[in-house]
Amino acid sequence: MQAVEQLLQQLVNGLSLGALYALIAVGYTVVYGIIQLINFAHGEVFMIGAFSSLTVWLALFKDNTALWVFPFMILAAIGGSMGVAVLMERVAYRPLRNAPRLAPLITAIGVSVFLQEAVRLFYGDIPGFPDATQALPFPQIDVVTGTPINVAGVLVQRSSIFTLSALVICTIFLYYFINRTKTGRAMQAVSQDPDTARLMGINVDRIIVIAFMLGGGLAAIAGIAHGLINTNIDFRMGFLAGLKAFTAAVLGGIGNIYGAVVGGLVLGLVETMATQYIPGRFGGSAWKDVWAFAILILVLVFRPQGLLGARVVDRA
Repeated sequence: MQAVEQLLQQLVNGLSLGALYALIAVGYTVVYGIIQLINFAHGEVFMIGAFSSLTVWLALFKDNTALWVFPFMILAAIGGSMGVAVLMERVAYRPLRNAPRLAPLITAIGVSVFLQEAVRLFYGDIPGFPDATQALPFPQIDVVTGTPINVAGVLVQRSSIFTLSALVICTIFLYYFINRTKTGRAMQAVSQDPDTARLMGINVDRIIVIAFMLGGGLAAIAGIAHGLINTNIDFRMGFLAGLKAFTAAVLGGIGNIYGAVVGGLVLGLVETMATQYIPGRFGGSAWKDVWAFAILILVLVFRPQGLLGARVVDRA
């Protein structure tokens, strides 16, 4: 019985971690589906969301962990991430839209490093704010991060419930938005053929900006979830999380939104189970990143289209 409860506990932990990866991976996928750009700076958009939320809390609600503060933190995170994502697209990616594929890829890496260093160098210079070179405590909001809930002998962290709930809500919202709204159908048209979409009267630049905004909003929710789960944030957090989210997107099928969700959940479960149950020197939390990227290599070798199949667009 104890072994079953331990297994269920690890499943819950793995799903929570996987939901975090999935939220970031879906943001990757939304942008990739429109312009076929692997935005390696998306992890930093995730990091900016967490820091925007913390900044508003420190500036306006310091030491207040009441539930009513949480919506303001979420709005701040979404606003910060969306703003950075849109600015990134306008300044760094739009001028390179017709350039060789390597140029925007290298630019994305440059933007990633720029955002990391910008937060590291300037955050601590704001009067009354802590130095960002160290891990910063993230506010643990009442109700959202209170006492774990005991479900049939399994302790479920409230932050895990928030993360899983956020993934479900965001996935349903994306399904409705993309398949049931005029803007969503325009996004599908642009993803198929931007030139033809432009001839049909669709503002392609506007659609691409909306895609970056959606990706930024999802990254912001993931940034808050990361802070709640890990209780702290730092300026480096986006790099590794972004790589794992990319792994999740490839695992599910690059360009496939629902594949990104499945890939994130599978990656979280594999990472948790491998570190818990693989015996000897190859087990333990120190090896979790090794197993995560081992999955990426195996998928690329044996099923490069991913679990649900990559979304391939044939353009004239």
